[in-house]
Amino acid sequence: MDESWEAIYSSNHPYRSEILKDLLLEAEIPAVVINKQDSSYLSFGEIEVHVHREDILRAKMILCKFLADE
Repeated sequence: MDESWEAIYSSNHPYRSEILKDLLLEAEIPAVVINKQDSSYLSFGEIEVHVHREDILRAKMILCKFLADE
């Protein structure tokens, strides 16, 4: 992944990262999920959601709403 992508969220629950990614994609913000969890011990590591740097402000607005709705 090149340097134009930046992590805006991380969690140890894959479903939460996927929900956020879907919300971003619905808002036409390209997003990807990077799973950095250990394959042997799923309690170690995080799942990160990355967006392009130029989309960070819009993505963080969606992230704030996502976190507030929890």
